[in-house]
Amino acid sequence: MFTMNWLLTFLFLFMNHPLTLGFILLSQTIMMSVYSGLLNYNFWFSYILFLVMISGLMIMFIYMTSVASNEKFKMPKTSMLYTSMTIFILLMLMSLFIDKFYSILSTSMMILSNQTIVFMTPSFNPLTKFLNLPHSSMLLFLMNYLLLTLIVIVKITDLNKGALRQK
Repeated sequence: MFTMNWLLTFLFLFMNHPLTLGFILLSQTIMMSVYSGLLNYNFWFSYILFLVMISGLMIMFIYMTSVASNEKFKMPKTSMLYTSMTIFILLMLMSLFIDKFYSILSTSMMILSNQTIVFMTPSFNPLTKFLNLPHSSMLLFLMNYLLLTLIVIVKITDLNKGALRQK
């Protein structure tokens, strides 16, 4: 899964059409939500992550279709295809060495998670992992980022200036 995510990230650099970029983001979102769901005891957090990312992708898709609705979809040139294939082969060769390291990490994480099942009492809330000190700064940054994005989008789509797409 790690190799596939890196491959999609490299392919993201070569694509120039909004539909292909949205498809790459969608596939990365699905992979990351499945991976985060497997790391937690339940899929609730990954489901919320998936819904937030899909709603953002839907907004971006609506914006792109309103701005550039008649743009033709073209496949990448053969040189880009060959470049992406060589990157894919290199990543697959690298994954032979990287996957051994991550499998050792995942087994140690499974051992740690089996030891923490003892602490799963009704008073234990899995949400406290995200609200405690290491992750609280990330949560505050995310809230500030979403507020700033909301303000910027409201300013961009000011109704007094007219529609987004000019006739």
